[in-house]
Amino acid sequence: MGESIANFYELDAWRHGHGIVLGIYAVTKNFPKDEMFGLVSQMRRASVSVTSNISEGFARRSIKEKLHFYNMAAGSLSELHNQLFIVKDVGYVDLDVFLSIQEKVVTTHKILNGLISKTKTLLE
Repeated sequence: MGESIANFYELDAWRHGHGIVLGIYAVTKNFPKDEMFGLVSQMRRASVSVTSNISEGFARRSIKEKLHFYNMAAGSLSELHNQLFIVKDVGYVDLDVFLSIQEKVVTTHKILNGLISKTKTLLE
């Protein structure tokens, strides 16, 4: 039997999400200054919200509460994915940067969906 996870930062979903946060902060540094309170702020908040909700969900004792926060994380990840299309389409990032971040978002979403599915089985 595998070892149990003792801390939120041991979750694959959190680790992958944290990588996205770092990538979003790095790429948005180069956005136009007039986007500082627009897309820069929104993308940073959405990416941070993913890992924040995963960590908060992990700390909750109730399975229903855990699921609530994990689902909130999934929503924030979808919001970020949408914002990625916008910044690509307006020319703030090139296609290679977009595809690289998008791949990480899609992978993280799959891992997070697995965490949600596994957590749901604890309700049964």
